[in-house]
Amino acid sequence: QLQLVESGGGLVQPGGSLRLSCAASGHTLDYNPIGWFRQAPGKERERVSCISGRGGSTNYADSVKGRFTISRDNAKNTVYLQMNSLKPEDTGVYYCAAASLVFSLCPLYQASFGSWGQGTQVIVSA
Repeated sequence: QLQLVESGGGLVQPGGSLRLSCAASGHTLDYNPIGWFRQAPGKERERVSCISGRGGSTNYADSVKGRFTISRDNAKNTVYLQMNSLKPEDTGVYYCAAASLVFSLCPLYQASFGSWGQGTQVIVSA
């Protein structure tokens, strides 16, 4: 059974950087599209970024374009989210999720991501 574990969150000042990791066990992630999502207090969960199964396609929410970079290391069964120039509005719990192998590219809907991690907290504050 696929399990995802996020790490790398923490408290950072505005303008700072963090790198989140999403480590998988129980299943190789070579071909699963992986998404990063976040949920701020009182808000709905939103997709931040996604990377296709082979890593050839990525997409980003407009609010993080140019600041966040998603990547994957299939040898380590891990997906990363490098977050630079962090802003207070980036605060939230960040989750990674895997979509089914039936998807070669990132699916449009959150419901298509069937396996979720427990989340890691990111706080951007002075």
